[in-house]
Amino acid sequence: MFLRLCLPHGPRFGRPGGVTELTGTARLVRAILRRDRVRIAVWTLSIAGLVAVTAASVKGLFPTQADLDRAAAAETSAAAIVLNGPPYGLDTVGGQVAYQVGVWGMVAVALMTMFMYTRNTRAEEESGRLELVRATVVGRHAQSTAALIVVGGINLLVGMAVALANIAYGLPVGGSVVFGAGFTVLGLIFCGVTAITTQVSDNTRVANGLAGIVLGLAFAFRAIGDVNDGTLSWLSPIGLVQKSRPYAGDVWWPLAIGLVLAGVLTVVGGILASHRDVGAGLTQPRPGPATAGRALATPFGLALRLQRGSLISWAIGLFATGVAYGSIIDQLDSLLADNDTAKELIAQAGGVSITDSYLSTTLQVVALIATGYALQSALRLRTEENAGRVESLLATPTSRERWVTSHTAMSFVGAALVLLAGGLGTGLTVALITGDWGELPRVVGASLVYVPAVWLLAGLAVALFGLAPRAALAAWAGMAFCFVIGMFGELLDLPRWLTDLSPFQRTPRVPADSLTLLPMVAIAAVAAALTAAGIAGFRHRDVA
Repeated sequence: MFLRLCLPHGPRFGRPGGVTELTGTARLVRAILRRDRVRIAVWTLSIAGLVAVTAASVKGLFPTQADLDRAAAAETSAAAIVLNGPPYGLDTVGGQVAYQVGVWGMVAVALMTMFMYTRNTRAEEESGRLELVRATVVGRHAQSTAALIVVGGINLLVGMAVALANIAYGLPVGGSVVFGAGFTVLGLIFCGVTAITTQVSDNTRVANGLAGIVLGLAFAFRAIGDVNDGTLSWLSPIGLVQKSRPYAGDVWWPLAIGLVLAGVLTVVGGILASHRDVGAGLTQPRPGPATAGRALATPFGLALRLQRGSLISWAIGLFATGVAYGSIIDQLDSLLADNDTAKELIAQAGGVSITDSYLSTTLQVVALIATGYALQSALRLRTEENAGRVESLLATPTSRERWVTSHTAMSFVGAALVLLAGGLGTGLTVALITGDWGELPRVVGASLVYVPAVWLLAGLAVALFGLAPRAALAAWAGMAFCFVIGMFGELLDLPRWLTDLSPFQRTPRVPADSLTLLPMVAIAAVAAALTAAGIAGFRHRDVA
């Protein structure tokens, strides 16, 4: 259908002699909008809806100015600053909304931008469809320009929806517009980032992975900078956008700098695109050996070979994230030195130390991020099937069960290794700073407590692949649900039965809580049941 929408018809495109590098852009824009209209609606409504629900929850939680003042006095926790950003204007409803949902809303916008842009550029090249489109009267840069127009328009739509949602809840118009504009600018910056990464590699996953690394570094630089004097935050696109201080001064010029940065990145991406062939990347893949190794003769060896690059990238990224979180461990006491309200809240929580409370929060975030690898790895099953490579593989003595089990095992083992890398980065940094090397095994062990919860989401992906393959991508919705519950469940005042559906909420929050094995065993059992159901389902259905 996409090719039918894209291919030009009749004389409307003029003679070939009048073709420019942007010929056919308008038609390609219409084709992308026609194909991705549901995705665009889901992304826009999800992000704007999260902001709207947060605004309603903040107004319900802090109905009076006295409530807002008490909340503002308590919000100097290092963990909260790392996760949410600088505490600007927390004595106002708008400031609380920007603080509670700003960072994670922008992360969602960046992910949306990365996925949508690569879907309509590099993925089209990788599948061979763009080559067919380019064989018609279509300009060299028409596809990338069309993707840029559509993705930029989506970011503008998200920014407008966020601003209108906050205005609808009675928040100041100026602050709401600045807040929404920040989402748009951040999205445009990562549109430029992805425009560059799609030129580097000929692989969609690598392009997304490189852009994801930039996003991770942006989050880490912003977190470290916000906990200190804020200087390092200027090197982060997220930190730059937050300098606009919505509802706490409404400073516009950081957003102008962000627009300039987005423009520069986009131009660089266009220049790089002019120096490569269709379907190729600026970095050429290294030719493989003439004969395959013995490991490639097994399904698991093949799965490991296909996914090792992704595993290494995720492990490095989580290790760096852990280092960033652990690097501020010695500043926790100073951040709360003059804050009696925060100390009282910690005392009410059962006397848990500031360090343990901080570590339990950050390790849960690391586990949620690691779930992204587990799902990506498990859903490689669907990618291989859609690409038509599974039929050839199953024509060999390899059975269906062995093939599915190999990728599932890769997902499970890889998820544990990625979590281990995140815990190792955190624990090693904490041990180096505090001089207490007993912290290393303690923190690493606490990170591995979340392994069954991550496995459960991977098992869900396998179950959907085997039983309802067309709905396999819905596993990402499960991760989004767990993320919202973990980050905003308390703020949104969600019912207990709903929050308990997240395996991460059922997992003991070590080291702040004591370790109990029963919940972990139960979660692992559910993960095993889902995986078994998926394997059985694939055994009894047709291959796509």
